[in-house]
Amino acid sequence: MACAEGAVARYPDIKVEIAVDYGLADIVAERYDAGVRLGEQIANDMIAVRIGADMRMAVIGSPSYFAKRKRPRTPRDLTEHDCINLRLPTYGGLYAWEFEKGGREVKVRVEGPLIFNNIALRLNAALAGLGLAYLPEDQVQAHIADGRLIRVLADWCPPFPGYHLYYPSRRQTAPAFAVIVEALRHRLAGRKS
Repeated sequence: MACAEGAVARYPDIKVEIAVDYGLADIVAERYDAGVRLGEQIANDMIAVRIGADMRMAVIGSPSYFAKRKRPRTPRDLTEHDCINLRLPTYGGLYAWEFEKGGREVKVRVEGPLIFNNIALRLNAALAGLGLAYLPEDQVQAHIADGRLIRVLADWCPPFPGYHLYYPSRRQTAPAFAVIVEALRHRLAGRKS
């Protein structure tokens, strides 16, 4: 957010509107200048600018949950667990948890009593011992470090391309838009050092 504050202070005439939507919106049809998606979700005909580091997913559960259930050793073992599901509008149903190990990709449709469409609710349910959750690693690291969550299947969760700003190819990019792109690109460069 600091880079946005600096850009706003330096360029008071630029107006930025941000809409958060978990669907995979068509930015051209909806007349957005740009969108943000994970690198693997961007269409080939778009220009993509990396604005986030690689990410990893984590399967986590609370110590109280694992006091009653054995830890899964493979993704298929998740079918024997209460899992906290994710519903995204673009998937038309529940999201299948994705894993990979040794070049082998596995998708598992998990079952459980709870379905949410955001990270905070899934994280809180896992912390409360209501089931296993599949969440971005950076969102759960502190809870794992302090012992409130236990991570399983880490060897099945390799890194994948993080967030990218993407936009359609244009002959002339507006100067204000170029400032936003550079501010976000600069933010990533600052995080690496």
